[in-house]
Formats: sequence, structure tokens, C-alpha cells
Amino acid sequence: MPAAPAPSPVATLSADEARRIALRAQGLLGAPDRRGGVRAMLRHLGSVQLDTISVLARSHELVPYARLGAVGRPAVEAAYWSAGTTFEYWSHAACILPVEEWPLFAFRRRRYRERNHVWGQQVDEATYRGVLARLRTDGPLTSTELGGAKKTADWWDWSDTKIAVERALAFGDVVCAERRGWKRVYALAEQAVPAELFHAEPTDEECLRTLVAQSGAALGVATRADLLDYHRLRPEQVDAVVADSGLVPVEVAGWGPAGSTAAAWADPAALAAAARGRHRTTLLSPFDSLIWDRPRTERIFGMLHKLEAYTPKHKRVHGYFAMPLLAGGRLVGRVDPAREGRTLVARQISLDAARHVEALAAALREAAAWVGCDAVRVEALHDESLRPALEGLLDG
Repeated sequence: MPAAPAPSPVATLSADEARRIALRAQGLLGAPDRRGGVRAMLRHLGSVQLDTISVLARSHELVPYARLGAVGRPAVEAAYWSAGTTFEYWSHAACILPVEEWPLFAFRRRRYRERNHVWGQQVDEATYRGVLARLRTDGPLTSTELGGAKKTADWWDWSDTKIAVERALAFGDVVCAERRGWKRVYALAEQAVPAELFHAEPTDEECLRTLVAQSGAALGVATRADLLDYHRLRPEQVDAVVADSGLVPVEVAGWGPAGSTAAAWADPAALAAAARGRHRTTLLSPFDSLIWDRPRTERIFGMLHKLEAYTPKHKRVHGYFAMPLLAGGRLVGRVDPAREGRTLVARQISLDAARHVEALAAALREAAAWVGCDAVRVEALHDESLRPALEGLLDG
């Protein structure tokens, strides 16, 4: 659906200005909020994606690491899963969200209820009521504790109980506010969500307007497509509220086709002062919200990045879980990491230029220390002439 005509822009930004605004908005330019820690980061980003892949660590751990440095992994888990401060729901994908956003997803819960199924899977009402009754009596439980997650070994061959509890999660009768051993722990929403949030029922328009504003603040400056992608909204949903969201229209040079100017929306706070400060040097999860939107990543950083975990091994270009290297506010290479005991193994490294070797070595050393490794081994380098300098820095 074509976008409605945008209001006249209040500013025209260069591509470099937009890039720095985006980095600052994502917490990767300037001093990190170490006092607020992981919870403050989550409240600002609004959403941290979950994924089953764990190489250095799981993606939701890598996101605060990228912004805050070597924060202890137990502290990360505690910030996410303790004290009823978060819940898990469908945002950009399966994500951890601050509990304050519970009312904002009422529009999505209502939509699931109208459809009356989850991913086309039906379940009888007796099973559904039985799951809710069990949680009311016994408290939070995993799907295994509820009676088993799968009928067979096939990944998506869910049991009726698992279908029922996932349906209840989508509808908002149940909430996941914790994971144990990567299993969701389900609780009755009325028991786990603070009452003032649980009983709040904003209209669809109110939900969407606030989510679009939050997305704009987390992105700094964003096209219509960027705003759609952040919480996976539909075009008509964004179009209906963006003009009243508090975001302001801008133009960004170089963001349009063939390097032309593109219409975008910006957080007014992001325009109030120039984006300056210390750049973070780090490896990024492919599911990090700075880069999870691949067209935006290519537009801002000139990197076309693809997760190759599900690509046949012989067809991979950069590796199973290639992590982009952020240095100096740009994406300058990729590392496909692994762990062998106390050694971080860089299975494959590509680097844009030799001048980034020092940043690469720093990122590898810091990542190794964070996950408890005391050595780094480099297996394949796209440019083997860089090996002596890199290994000298790693051993130094």
C-alpha cells in the first residue's frame, strides 16, 4: 500500500548524520547508561529479540553486551527474568519486552482473539480451560510440566496442551515472564502482570500511536518501512497514527533509490543535539535491533548481511552465525565465532580494510573474556596477509 503524502520536512539530514543518530538512538554512540543497566537499555529499545541459536551466547545476552560491555551474564539473565519487570511476546519476532508495554500490545491480543487460533492450529475449549485451571492452581509451569510440549519428535508437532498454552499466550490469558533452560514458563497474566497494567485496555489507535513513537525513539530516524518493521506493524496501522505520534518529518540524503533523498520520520529529541561521543567497538548479534532490518542495514551501513545458519554449509559465504563488526560507527567486517573449551575460535573472518585489524583484535579479545575464554584462535581469514598483524595483537 503506498504511503500517504508526508508533511513538509522540518530538516534535511545527510546520510552520515542519520547514521550517527541511529547509532546514538540504539545506545552504540556516546556514554552507555551503566547505572540503569540492562533494564534501562530494554526500556529504551522497547524490544530485544530472542533466538534459539547460542554460539558465544544467546542473542538476547549479546544485545546488552554490545552496548554496556562485559556486564556479567548472570546479571543479564536476572535483569530480564526476575522481579516481574518483563514479559515475552510477539513484537519484531519473539521478544523480551518491558512489562510497561503490556497494554500496548492489546491491539495484537485482540486480533489473535478475533482469529480464534494461533498459526492455524485449533484446540478444543476443554483443553484450553484445563490449562488455565492448572496454572491457577499450581502457579507458573513449563509446557513439559503441563503435560508435554510435542506429540512426536517433529519440531512443530505440538501437543494439544502446548497449542492451548500458546494460544493463551497470544490471547493474553497467559504470560511468559521467565525461561528455565530455554523453556518458557507460563503463568496466568492476571497473576503475573501488575494489576494497573493488566486491566489497562487502550484502543488500537492508542496502542499503535505509542508503539510508533517508541520505535521512532529507538531508531532515531526511520523511514516508513523501518517503522513498520520494528514491531511488525501493517502499513495502514502506521499511516493512521504516525502524524500524531510526536515524530517529525525529515528528509535523508542518500536513503532513496540510486542515492536520492528519502522521506523519513525522526524523534525530535534526536534532532535537538548533534550525535557525538565515543563509538562502541563490538561484535553484533545478527538479531540485534541495530541490524535486524536488513534493508535498513544496507541503506545505513552499506552492508548486505544474511544469517546463514539455515544455509547449506557449502553455500555459506561468511559462516554459520557471522557477527558484523562495529567500529568507528561503521560495519567493517564479519566474524563467525565458536567456542572450544576456553578458546574463542574465529572460524571465518572478513574485513573491509587492513586499518580495521586493531578494532577486530580488540573486539575478539573483549568477547573472549566476556564468555570466559582466555585464548583466541583464528581459522580462516579472507585476506591471509592480515594474519601476522592480527595474531600479534591477539597475543600481545
